[in-house]
This record gives sequence, C-alpha cells and structure tokens, in this order.
Amino acid sequence: MNDLNLQHVEDHWNNFITAAIAWAPRAITAVVSAILIYLVGAWLIRVAKRIVDKAFTRRQMEPSLHRFLLNLVSWALNILLFIVVVTQLGVQTSAFVAMIGAAGLAIGLALQGSLANFAGGILILLLKPFRVGDYIAASSGVSGTVREIDIFNTKLTTPQNQLVVVPNGQLSNSSITNYTQMGTRRTWFDIGVSYSADLKQAKEILYGVIAQNQFAFIEPAPQVAVTELGDSAINLSVRVTTSNDNFWTMQEELIIECKLALEQAGIEIPFPQRDVHIKSDGQATSI
Repeated sequence: MNDLNLQHVEDHWNNFITAAIAWAPRAITAVVSAILIYLVGAWLIRVAKRIVDKAFTRRQMEPSLHRFLLNLVSWALNILLFIVVVTQLGVQTSAFVAMIGAAGLAIGLALQGSLANFAGGILILLLKPFRVGDYIAASSGVSGTVREIDIFNTKLTTPQNQLVVVPNGQLSNSSITNYTQMGTRRTWFDIGVSYSADLKQAKEILYGVIAQNQFAFIEPAPQVAVTELGDSAINLSVRVTTSNDNFWTMQEELIIECKLALEQAGIEIPFPQRDVHIKSDGQATSI
C-alpha cells in the first residue's frame, strides 16, 4: 500500500516537473517581455510628459490648469501601461476594469459637491472669465482681487484685505463682472443740484473739473448727463474713464473737486427734504 502511495506521489511530482519545464520558457518570456514593455513604456511616458509640458508652456496655460492636466496625462498613461504589463503576464484585465468602474461610481456618489467644484474649476481655467490679479464681483455677492485659482476653489482678496475662498461650482454658476479685463474703468456717480440751479452752468463747471484731473482720459470722452428729476434734487451723472490703477484715486478727487467747484459757484447741493402742509381751521400752512 505504501509502495502504491509513493508511486502515486512520484507520478504527480514527475507530471509537475514536466509541466513546469514546458511552462518555464513561456513564463520567462512573458516576464521578460513585461519588464521590457514596462521600461520602454516608462521612457515613452517621460517623453510624452515633456512634450505635453512644452506645449502647455508655449500656450501660456494657467499654472493651475497646466499642473492638473499634466498630472492627469501622467496618471492616464501609467494606468494604461499597468494594464498592458499585467495583460502580458497573462492576467485577465476584465476584473480590473470592473473594479475601476465600481470605484469610480462610488467616489462620484460620495463626492458630488466636490465634483461640481472640480468641474467648475476646469471651466474657469479653460474659459478664463478672469485671471489672477483681476478684480471681480459675482452675482452671489462676493467680490475682490483674484489671488489664486485652484481646481476646487478660487481665493479672493477683498479691499479690506480679507481672504475669501469661493467654491468653483458656485463661482462658475454665477454672473461675473470683471472690472480689470478691459484695462480701463469708468466712473458712474451722481451729484444732485437744486431745482433753482442753472443746469447748463452746472454741467460746464463739472466738465471743467474733469478737464483738470490728471487721470481722466480724453477718449472715450467724459460725460455729464442729467439723469433724474429726484424728490429733492436734479441728478447729474459724472462718467469719466481712466486706467484700472488710477480709478479709485480719480473718483475720489472728482467727487471732492466737483463739490468744491459747485459750492464756489453758488450752486446748492441739497440734502433730502420734504414740504409739510398743516391744515388748521380750513387754512393750509406750509412748513
């Protein structure tokens, strides 16, 4: 009985050795091929990354988008190389594909808000409604100078030197006013004068103030327009263009100088007031 068992084990061992000898050349060939494919593929990935990096640099792509797309290309190529290598080793890749699909679905459901911000960041970096250094205001109520644009959020610095971090999903779905992109800004403030004032004289005085301002552009031409017959005053709108850098300085100077010039000419800038009529014993008295 023992002899039969030993003979049975010896037969299995001999079959195993025979199969291993027959399979070894194929296994060695597969391993060597996989190593060569990996080495060549890694070299090609480095070359491709350098080419893509130079292409993005020539296009002067936004640094955040440049870095993100370069990493995305690197990950995609490395995953493709991994699949090719394991396929060469005889591993079935259908299981990997199923696992990647299931993981992607789970991650997508868990990170819906983050994915919305991610998509918004891609749109902002591709469409470029604003750049770093631009002063913007969104319909959501936030405004400030763009300090940094990341994939998930945008950082703004307010005029009060406060840092505001805005999710890109919210920002990409808002109406955005970019005050910097055109290179110039135009004042648009009202000055009220009394109903007894000579409007032509008031306009000439304001035009004179504008002409003396060192920051005011000649083109496009400044405007002083009568815009409203208000409750207490007639409103004159002052519209003057200047560079972005000098906008606030010019606007402050114009407001100060316009008020002073109108006062010196005897033109009243009235404050809100009401006429009150009191009726007593059938007679009306005005106050």
